[in-house]
Amino acid sequence: MNWASWTTLGVFAGTGGVRTEEVGVVSGDLTVHTTWTEEQAEVAVQYSGASDWFTLAGSPVPCPSEEASRSLHQDVVEAVRAGGGATVPAPHTVTGAAPVSR
Repeated sequence: MNWASWTTLGVFAGTGGVRTEEVGVVSGDLTVHTTWTEEQAEVAVQYSGASDWFTLAGSPVPCPSEEASRSLHQDVVEAVRAGGGATVPAPHTVTGAAPVSR
């Protein structure tokens, strides 16, 4: 089984925070974590320094490759910074990767 993960600490959520499955909107200083396994990416956030993780609304998403999941992670970090009740953005196609449908 192929897998990869990325974590970005200290991401300050913009006004309106991010929407999670478990507790609704969270805001403030967050840690963003993306785990890719085979053809799917799961995205979670936590308050930086806390132990509880919350699934970002829209997760999991189809994701065809490790390269595409790294790009998705960066898109999520940017969405968190933008706030506005952010959810997982639709993955985009990475050069050389199969198209992703949602």
